[in-house]
Amino acid sequence: MATLAERLVEAHNRINNAAAIANRSPEEITLLAVSKTKPASMIVEAYDAGCRHFGENYLQEGVEKIAELSQLDDIVWHFIGPLQSNKTRPVAEHFDWMHTLDRSKIAQRLNDQRPTGKPPLNVCLQVNISNEASKSGVSVAKLPQLAVAVAAMPNLRLRGLMAIPAASNDPAQQRLAFAQMKQLLQQLQQTHPQLDTLSMGMSTDMDAAILEGSTMVRIGTAIFGTRN
Repeated sequence: MATLAERLVEAHNRINNAAAIANRSPEEITLLAVSKTKPASMIVEAYDAGCRHFGENYLQEGVEKIAELSQLDDIVWHFIGPLQSNKTRPVAEHFDWMHTLDRSKIAQRLNDQRPTGKPPLNVCLQVNISNEASKSGVSVAKLPQLAVAVAAMPNLRLRGLMAIPAASNDPAQQRLAFAQMKQLLQQLQQTHPQLDTLSMGMSTDMDAAILEGSTMVRIGTAIFGTRN
């Protein structure tokens, strides 16, 4: 059975291969290791193998790991789960990135609760690109309005867009949703030129995401193994 370090190498090889097909540099693509439900010891193992960006879906679990691993001061912590408006403070206080911002109310709370002295919180706006009733995310129609509101908040730094398209095993279908996301980012860049991030693609569809311009792939199972 492959070690965690070997699985991390395999994930990087997938990124490199997809980038080569897309005529892109692999340096443009950040591997975000999704460590939810996995112990801090596995994060240390991935850290020792060179990984620096880690994504947590569950707030309390993520905050506990951040505290436990505080000596690893160059880790970049990403919150990638759904967030209720009454739970914003721990994200504002402890995380470096927030990927699932989809409402101005939550943006305002994160902005107001970001501690003085910390750099602005990097945020991606989550888009419900497949119009799924079960999924979070701002609609395509309301995206520009939300971007304007977030960009004006001094303690947030609007970085780009995030999406979890409807699951599909068809690479062409996968690419279609990701291509729509790339087009949305390009449209927003006309008025928000600082946007540089497309957070899209997971273990099952990262190749299609990279072909369509993803700059950050969220990889959990392919690195840490299946979850309980």
